[in-house]
Amino acid sequence: MPDLDQQLEFGIFPTPAADRIPELLGLVQVAEVEGLDLVSVQDHPYQDGFLDTWTLLSVVGARTTTIRLAPNVASLPLRPPVLLAKAAASLDLLTDGRVELGLGAGAFWDGIVAAGGPRRSPGEAVDALAEAVELIRAFWAGGTLRFRGEHYRAQGLHAGPAPAHDIPIWLGAYKPRMLRLTGRLADAWVPSMGYADPPALPALAAVVDEAALTAGRPPGSVRRIYNISGRFGTDGGFLRGTPAQWAEQLAELTLTVGMSSYVLGTDDPDVVRRFAAEVAPATRELVEAERARRATTSQEAPMGVATTSQEAPMGAATTSQEAPMGVATTSQEASMGAATTSQEAPLPGRTDEGRGSGRHTVEPTPDDGRRLSSAMPWDEPSRPVAPDGAPGPHPEQAQHLKDIHDGLRGELDQVRDVLEQVRRGHLTVGAARSVVNTMTMRQNNWTLGAYCESYCRIVTGHHTLEDRSVFPHLRRVEPGLGAVLDRLEEEHVVIHDVLEQFDRALVRLVAEDGSGRAGEEVLEGVQSSLDLLTDTLLSHLAYEERELVGPLSRHGLS
Repeated sequence: MPDLDQQLEFGIFPTPAADRIPELLGLVQVAEVEGLDLVSVQDHPYQDGFLDTWTLLSVVGARTTTIRLAPNVASLPLRPPVLLAKAAASLDLLTDGRVELGLGAGAFWDGIVAAGGPRRSPGEAVDALAEAVELIRAFWAGGTLRFRGEHYRAQGLHAGPAPAHDIPIWLGAYKPRMLRLTGRLADAWVPSMGYADPPALPALAAVVDEAALTAGRPPGSVRRIYNISGRFGTDGGFLRGTPAQWAEQLAELTLTVGMSSYVLGTDDPDVVRRFAAEVAPATRELVEAERARRATTSQEAPMGVATTSQEAPMGAATTSQEAPMGVATTSQEASMGAATTSQEAPLPGRTDEGRGSGRHTVEPTPDDGRRLSSAMPWDEPSRPVAPDGAPGPHPEQAQHLKDIHDGLRGELDQVRDVLEQVRRGHLTVGAARSVVNTMTMRQNNWTLGAYCESYCRIVTGHHTLEDRSVFPHLRRVEPGLGAVLDRLEEEHVVIHDVLEQFDRALVRLVAEDGSGRAGEEVLEGVQSSLDLLTDTLLSHLAYEERELVGPLSRHGLS
């Protein structure tokens, strides 16, 4: 089955090592700060070097606020379904609906038997898993349970509590009968590299799809989660190259096999950061651009011509030179709020009014001229203006640029909010010299530094892809746009310098304890550099939209 149009998600699969607890919890914190979606933990109760999965997930849930949690996958022969259902529902309530439940029929049977569990034949294991899924869902529905299966029973059990949300159930499956069970019952299928490498996935996915259709379910109702492993370098091969090559390979799996969630097995925080800041957004960009291209192709096909969005090749989304613009971020449209000064008059020389209105269907985001800094590092009235042109057939490409920019604006709002929280925290505890308060300030500083570092990488990645891909394409198809593109590239360099200044201020903040007058000066330095980043970035994004909405609408990206 080709692309199922599922939302892309990215997560980690750390080793639950009992002798590396600080590193393990720190890795999860990095994953959340960097914006990953999921942390999952293997479940092998007979492994003497591993922490208990549910205890670890409970601690992780208490130390995080956004990232979702899942066993990957729970060893069903050692986890009675009723207790598993109650544990999952309890943790879901405690974490405001962030739990998913991966189930496995059983493996490493000697270890299971050594821990007091049953030894089941392959057929028995599948039958027991089917019963467990039914019993777990019945428990979550509440009421008095009366369940009588071959492997599990519940006699008049008062089920509860109900979870905070409908907990998705994943099944780890490779053999035909398990794959058919997955297609019939599961919310997600979760194979792993090593057991099912990329060449094997299409045939396995086809069994899941066929079983889903037979059960009256669309194949897309079964999410595709892939446990992956790899290393960054230049070796070539699957997940053995650069982040851009990783992104191309994962995008290809999404578009040709339907995989949509990628969970990376690693214990290296630097790898987690690169996976989150480089691989994940680039993969989303490639997939979104190809989906948009296929949708356009499907809409433009003449009547009577049999075309589907799933049959088109990846096209432009296959090389770094041809990659679509930007870095995928959520389309958040929050206004800056705090970014207000008395300088509210429109900028001289602006040409916002009327440009694109009623012409290209996508309205550029206006620049109201408000600035936080005393001076800008460039002369705004001298910016070149794009030649006028007729509306084009690709408004979705112009909208895509605006959506990416809205995401960058929304994330910038969050950066400013995090800094404001840190400043309030310093005011609250700054006068106290206790060890606890000092640790709190340092932890806040570290969190701010990590969050802002991630944002800086996202902005840099967006500009790099534009410089290497979108701008060269627009130069070829609309030569009169050259002066505008030159200016945009020059502003990319200036913003890069502003980002480096911001980074230096953050490094100093993390190195300081944040107390006293020196700490206040450091925080003021961070605030000033963030204000300058706010001014330059918002000005640049508005200018770019104003001048490129028309050309992108006319020419698209391919």
